[in-house]
Amino acid sequence: MRYAAYFASLLLFAVSLALAATHPGGWWGVAVFGPLSLLGTWDLLQKRSTLRRNYPILAHFRYGLESIGPEIRQYFIESDLQESPFSREQRALVYQRAKRALDVVPFGTERDVYSVDYEWINHSMVPTKIASHDFRIRIGENAAQPYDASVFNISAMSFGSLSANAIRALNAGAKRGGFYHDTGEGSISPYHRENGGDLVWEIGSGYFGCRDEGGRFDEARFAKNAHDPQVKMIEIKLSQGAKPGHGGVLPAAKVSAEIAATRGVPEGVECVSPAQHSAFSTPVGLLQFVARLRELSGGKPTGFKLAIGHPWEWFGIAKAMAETGVLPDFIVVDGAEGGTGAAPAEFIEHVGVPMREALVLVHNTLVGLDLRDKIRIGAAGKITGAFEIARILALGADWCNAARGFMFALGCIQSQSCHTDKCPTGVATQDPARWKKLDVPDKATRVFNYHENTLKALRDLLCAAGLEHPSQLGPEHILRRVSAVEIQSLGTLYNFLRPGELLAGIPDHAVFKHFWAVARSDSFAAPERVSALRIGKAV
Repeated sequence: MRYAAYFASLLLFAVSLALAATHPGGWWGVAVFGPLSLLGTWDLLQKRSTLRRNYPILAHFRYGLESIGPEIRQYFIESDLQESPFSREQRALVYQRAKRALDVVPFGTERDVYSVDYEWINHSMVPTKIASHDFRIRIGENAAQPYDASVFNISAMSFGSLSANAIRALNAGAKRGGFYHDTGEGSISPYHRENGGDLVWEIGSGYFGCRDEGGRFDEARFAKNAHDPQVKMIEIKLSQGAKPGHGGVLPAAKVSAEIAATRGVPEGVECVSPAQHSAFSTPVGLLQFVARLRELSGGKPTGFKLAIGHPWEWFGIAKAMAETGVLPDFIVVDGAEGGTGAAPAEFIEHVGVPMREALVLVHNTLVGLDLRDKIRIGAAGKITGAFEIARILALGADWCNAARGFMFALGCIQSQSCHTDKCPTGVATQDPARWKKLDVPDKATRVFNYHENTLKALRDLLCAAGLEHPSQLGPEHILRRVSAVEIQSLGTLYNFLRPGELLAGIPDHAVFKHFWAVARSDSFAAPERVSALRIGKAV
């Protein structure tokens, strides 16, 4: 039976060939069964695939079904609430808001409100009325050029990862809605500039757009770009949620003339983004670099983005702030939920601290040092709707960024082919035959609509809770079911520090008790106690 399809093809090919001599219809059989016979013969002769040698022709049906397995599961098998990585419910909500379609839900929730981890926000008997949904947070209050950012913005996605038309549409939507567009570490392309939307320029370890021929940071080139009025803030990328602690390589074949000009690298030469910065090597050095970029940019708010890893490294940065008095204007916490960047499977699945815990750690540390009112915190990681924004703000963030949510607004269907250059919607591809089909005016309107309608939903949540601004959200507002009969607020589930608590001693908090005292502002190195644990493995 393993060879049935092959033998049948040979037999039908022979019959069709015989018929073709007397009847023209026989050539149809020749056209169909001739190639199948050749395919089966090649399957038997080749040696790379045992499956094809054992199941000639039939093995290809398996490959075909396997290739469309993700689509079959996503559209026909998975429930509306199954997040892999985003649920159909989440994607539908973005599509509806982007298209200004009806986004109300009939007949009650599909969620099991008695299941563990179900969350909600408590409402008030005295709801408020908020006139505007244009919620702002001032970043860099003491900088020469402070920026009033929306509480919901476009997270870092580089030109090169996204297509030219995707960048155009995102920036045009941001311009219309008055929110910012993070460039990603690929620097500022011509497509970022066309529509004049606010930009946050992300500076990665490759220093693209501000590097010399050797790949080192170049102050003059940085200042030239940073003084562009369209650039509102400077963000140093220490690590990203998709692949923290991992650099990147853009193969030479993909370094087109446009990408080379944007990044300041040679065309057709492999472009390397190192895992580590060369401009600094210590926590104090990082803060000095922050201060230098702020000065070179003419006083624009300057900060850094990181995914939390070893706690002593973050504590070292925090101690350097306290000791030197040199502060970033903002910190963006990226969660290990991943993002738009393609990464090795192990990094996507098992590296980095998830956003909620990472955010609470950063927020707690700044509160404990009495610095929280001087430094703003942004958060990024799998955010699509207003409740997710509310929950993250309640845990300590001042604003949120989203990448994949805005990709959905552009028309992304979660085909998960971003790394293949075959994105079916023209969003994450450099193939002009694909990305030129993405209509910029239409998609820019959808980006604007999605942002607008999500903030309107956030406004309605705040009104229901009796609040007047997102900054009033606290961990006591979000409730979570932790068992069939127990409910706790995020304020009781997480251990929050009191203002100045770290200045008075080490709080009764596991991670601080273990690592705060041994963290160093002059080094990212592991504490001696941690290093000692490795001695038993020394060869």
